[in-house]
Amino acid sequence: MEAEVGMGNCLAWAARDVSGILSPYRFDRRSVGADDVSIKIKYCGVCYADVVWTKNLHGDSMYPVVPGHEIVGVVTTTGPNAGGFKVGDHVGVGTFVNSCMECQHCNDLREIFCPKSAYTFNSIDSDGTVTKGGYSSYIVVHQRFCYKIPDGYPLDKAAPLLCAGITVYSPMMRHKMNQPGKSLGVIGLGGLGHMAVKFGKAFGLKVTVFSTSESKKEEALNILKADKFVLSSDKQQMMSLTQSLDFIVDTASGDHPFDPYMDLLKVEGVLILVGFPSEIKLSPRSLNLGARSIAGSITGGTKETQEMLHFCAANKVYPEIEVISISYVNEALQRLIDRDVKYRFVIDVGNSLN
Repeated sequence: MEAEVGMGNCLAWAARDVSGILSPYRFDRRSVGADDVSIKIKYCGVCYADVVWTKNLHGDSMYPVVPGHEIVGVVTTTGPNAGGFKVGDHVGVGTFVNSCMECQHCNDLREIFCPKSAYTFNSIDSDGTVTKGGYSSYIVVHQRFCYKIPDGYPLDKAAPLLCAGITVYSPMMRHKMNQPGKSLGVIGLGGLGHMAVKFGKAFGLKVTVFSTSESKKEEALNILKADKFVLSSDKQQMMSLTQSLDFIVDTASGDHPFDPYMDLLKVEGVLILVGFPSEIKLSPRSLNLGARSIAGSITGGTKETQEMLHFCAANKVYPEIEVISISYVNEALQRLIDRDVKYRFVIDVGNSLN
């Protein structure tokens, strides 16, 4: 095994080239510094970002790539300045692991916008090394980017909150979508979309799911408890909801028209885009005549992420997951590409990486 995976103190699975195929790999994690926390990884969620960088879809992959930024585990070591954590704590790590900690964004605890922020994998850390993610046995991170998982919250279900959860929670809070009785539309019912539905229901919103697939109807209504399902290709169904929604969260990354959805918003309604279609094309009429807005978002900062974790625990918001072993990860990534997952794969790292 050593000859196959190399040498190092951390066992992982990594992609070596644009095929994106992952296999066992060893490398050295840094020593625990004064402000650091070392975490034995128990679970890691599978995100489409893992596909992007293992396959070099953005042209900037630094191989070998160890993906994974929905990390949950147990603290094993703390540095002398990491007083907020103790050995045995259940903790998580999300999409970024460092920043300058001095700019206005960092001072506002919105570190994700810091120009020097370091992503959890395939990024350059403060020491000049390439970050490697959660498809691995353990990770060492600065305490600032480590989150406490509330007592009693299932660790496997906590993993998707660190990316999919905060990615929709952050803009929903920013645009005051937590107003009971208001109406929310959710476009797409994947990892992000199903979390938007769950947060919408927890906020007391009337939730309508839009999908191009009729097969999602039963899931939306009976599993996720949405109030309404609309087949977006049905013009009559769409027109029946004209000017009926206060908010829309658009999670679709495939190219799709925007004007039909903008027409569903009430006056001063807001559409939040968290997916990445190749372009946004809409008529000025869609915005101007109803004083409507369209805004984008990625993920949230450290303060907001910790607040989201506590909200999920207090309101029993649990992602829908399929737990897999690390040996199944290549099949899981292909199923993710094929949109064959309900609704987030979570790798049982603790029991299957050995």
